[in-house]
Amino acid sequence: MIGRKHCLLLLLCAVAPVLLIAQITPRNLLQRYSPETVSASLVPRDKWKPFPNTPDDWKAQFPDSVLQQFIKAGEGWLKKEFKGIPASVAIEFTRNGNRSRYEALTFPKRKQLWDLMIAESIEGKGRFSNDIMNGVWSICEESFWGASAHLGGQKGGSGLPNVEDPIVDLFAAETASMLAWTDYFAGASMEKASKFLRPRIYYEVNRRVLKPMMTAKYGYLGGGNPNAILNNWAPWVISNYLNASLLLDKDEKLRAEAYVRSMKVIDQYVNGLGADGSCDEGPSYWFAAGGCVFDALNLMDDATAGKVNIYKEDIIQKMASYIYKTHISGDYFINVADAPAKTQPDGLMLFRLGKAMGDDKMKEFGSWAYGRYGARQLKSGSGNTTRWHCMRYLYNLQATGECAASPGAQPNVKDVWLSDIQMMAARDGDQYYVATHGGHNNESHNHNDVGDFIIYAHGQPLIIDAGRGTYTARTFSPQRYELWFNTSPYHNLPTINGIEQQAGRKFEATQVKYEGGKSPVLNMHLETAYPKETGLKSWVRAVKLERGKGVVITDNYSANAALQSLTQSFMTTCDIALTSPGKVTLTLPDGKTAELLYDGNYWEASQAAVELKTPEDEAFKTAWDGRAVKRVLLTAKKPGQQGKFSYTIR
Repeated sequence: MIGRKHCLLLLLCAVAPVLLIAQITPRNLLQRYSPETVSASLVPRDKWKPFPNTPDDWKAQFPDSVLQQFIKAGEGWLKKEFKGIPASVAIEFTRNGNRSRYEALTFPKRKQLWDLMIAESIEGKGRFSNDIMNGVWSICEESFWGASAHLGGQKGGSGLPNVEDPIVDLFAAETASMLAWTDYFAGASMEKASKFLRPRIYYEVNRRVLKPMMTAKYGYLGGGNPNAILNNWAPWVISNYLNASLLLDKDEKLRAEAYVRSMKVIDQYVNGLGADGSCDEGPSYWFAAGGCVFDALNLMDDATAGKVNIYKEDIIQKMASYIYKTHISGDYFINVADAPAKTQPDGLMLFRLGKAMGDDKMKEFGSWAYGRYGARQLKSGSGNTTRWHCMRYLYNLQATGECAASPGAQPNVKDVWLSDIQMMAARDGDQYYVATHGGHNNESHNHNDVGDFIIYAHGQPLIIDAGRGTYTARTFSPQRYELWFNTSPYHNLPTINGIEQQAGRKFEATQVKYEGGKSPVLNMHLETAYPKETGLKSWVRAVKLERGKGVVITDNYSANAALQSLTQSFMTTCDIALTSPGKVTLTLPDGKTAELLYDGNYWEASQAAVELKTPEDEAFKTAWDGRAVKRVLLTAKKPGQQGKFSYTIR
């Protein structure tokens, strides 16, 4: 999570201090282990062998069929160039907001080197050595290991990298970790090629990542404020930083110091979680937030031979369970803020986490996901072609056999209430699924969407949160809320007197109340999510699942004077038919239909497709399996000073 603070500061000014106002709970679970305990428990570098790194060791742990797949992946890169990065591409983000051309050059290099060095470690014949040398050299020669979009915090501001001011962003830390594993797996091969390769790796990792992380007060680490709530960058960066130190630092004192510093950062992140451990950035970001906390805990546990372990702590269990509590069906998860609706969960990681925590539901979810996505993820690395989270990938490899042999099942949690983020979810068998939330408009990766809801029918999207577009410079700039998908009129919310919700912590839901039982409902006041210019006195929304019947949304408002205009939006990817006054028929992708019922005397219904015009809109061409995002618009014929109405989806 990005500390309930808009991520503009963190993505454009990733190293600047961030002032946050929020509650912190001083749990400090890891710091119960003293630095002396860590130093005494830490397995020395020359004895810490977490994975096989010789042909014989590989053969002892994995079947030949698996090893041949890795060798084949390496063979695909033989004698292929490691492409350079022109300055004109590196500076492009500053000039026109485009970051994709830079990332298309830098990210695949990491995957290329990874496949080569794993193949050489398994085969051990020197066949890949020359290409490994080229890859190490090419990456070490790069001016910056991170993303061009993250250079705003360097001395002198954004533009080209300032090589005199190495800053640590997500991908600089990932690169350090990846090069550390290259040293671990292909060290012998590199020494045969040149005695300068391994020292060069340590020199660059130390200069760019290890030293800065010991002293810098990056914004994503709280800017030196121990009471700041941290973002997903903190566990993501720190897990890779610790990984690199444990593998590369020959001085045991430095390894222990890196370990203790990492404990403090993970503690501070966990301290910033509410009592239910939820992630306000959405499920896909959980894999970079809670998932990276697990990466760090996994590493701490392994590197001390199990002597530092907090898996059974209640907040860790709740933080982990968020991921299956927000699962809808198949690829679909509750999507809030910038999280996409479709995510292919890393089943092996979830299985390992469930095993470590003693959570059978998590283990079953992991086994189900591995059966559905596992073969593809093992080849590409948890669904991408870069090789991020490389430590996670390696530990996953060791769990493949046990995970594949375990029973799997979708979690299908019936009722969910996450009080910290004011989110309710409920399902009626496989027929209906509804989720809604209160919250405020200064959440991580914020969209102005207080009071929004989504509805799925038979596991298919019916009423949706459209999600986020393609990231550009505008996404994290003062123009963020000029992008339609970040605004309330393009969520399932009313526009009142032509006025939409605004961004900021004060624009929030109040008097939020969840009621469970047979017909779970979330009640909330939305008037404070809108500017005072609407003239609202109150706007009370109730979102209810009536099991066996459908979903009912009730709105009740009063204003200082009769409203001049009132429009309610419903976002969908279904085919829309304005069947008759009071009824809209929505056709799901599989041909099933649903009805949206409303008061035809009060409302006039229309429909509109969302036009995709900008670079940020590119993501929506494929986001919903190619289905167009559309709006059903209900416009009040004559709104009064007060009103009460309901919408039923069945």
